Amino acid sequence: MWGRRSLFHALFLALCSAQGSPAAEPVGQAVLIKTEVTGQAGPIEVNASVHRDERIRTSQSGLGQFLFRDGTKLAVGWGSSVVIDKYVFDDSQSVRKLTIKAAKGTFRWVSGNSKSSAYQILTPAGTIGVRGTAFDFYVGPDGTTAVVLLNGAASFCGPGGCRQLQQRCDCVVAKPNGDMTAARPVERNVLQRLGNQRALPFLSGNQRLSGGLGMLGGCNMASVAPERKDRMRPPPAAAPAPQRQDPPQRQTEPQKEQPNKPDEPHHDKPHHDKPHHDKPDRPDKHYGHGRHDTDGKPGNHGLDHREPHHDGDRDHHNDRDHKRGWNFNRGR
Repeated sequence: MWGRRSLFHALFLALCSAQGSPAAEPVGQAVLIKTEVTGQAGPIEVNASVHRDERIRTSQSGLGQFLFRDGTKLAVGWGSSVVIDKYVFDDSQSVRKLTIKAAKGTFRWVSGNSKSSAYQILTPAGTIGVRGTAFDFYVGPDGTTAVVLLNGAASFCGPGGCRQLQQRCDCVVAKPNGDMTAARPVERNVLQRLGNQRALPFLSGNQRLSGGLGMLGGCNMASVAPERKDRMRPPPAAAPAPQRQDPPQRQTEPQKEQPNKPDEPHHDKPHHDKPHHDKPDRPDKHYGHGRHDTDGKPGNHGLDHREPHHDGDRDHHNDRDHKRGWNFNRGR
């Protein structure tokens, strides 16, 4: 009798427990997956659903972007592990409670349509309170946590007290033992303080986000010099090719014009100057050629008409030259 009752009671409890633990309901979906991102059932693909209590992991080069039903956006960077801890619906457009536990890695959070008090993010060093906010946060292997505000306001509370992040790019670094910095503008040396140059990759530009998650700015944290050099190398190689060919064509044009312009005046000037200088010199140097010129030029006709006068002058000059030569020999 008691054995039957015990068996009936055991079956009843088993049936109640089965009804009381329904399958985990979907709370969002993946909108971007790069490299390797895994969930409860294995690799996560684009448009695949994510569920409450599901742990999401990324590889050392992985990246996943997720959209929750209330519009909240969560980016999970490389080497990360996070659990969707609590997700309680309020209505179809908002939630009453959304809590995630970030064990390690780097993340970007953008609040959705729910009240700010509905969101809570747990880290090993403390709790991030959301105030209608967008921010990046990083959790190191030792639990050290850094929060950088991008929009709105946020708070961080741990064993060492609470810090309020109210200005864009405000940063707080906290450790599980309670050590916590004041909220102040983030600087590049925060990566050295965290001991990981790959921390906060969405701010440094080492990982690229799409959509609204990728349009929040980097707080002057860009450190992608190797990528920029690679991008700028191809343009200079292609650009000089056409520019080097253009200058030779431009130089050849003025070289052709310059020799032609000065040549014309040099040829013209002697023609105008020669007649004036040659006319008085011809009687002294070319007496014997006047009679034989028969080309009919005006200058030759003038010499032929004056031939008798030139003969007399020529004899006079010859006598004078003869006397000079005799006197010169006599003097010697």
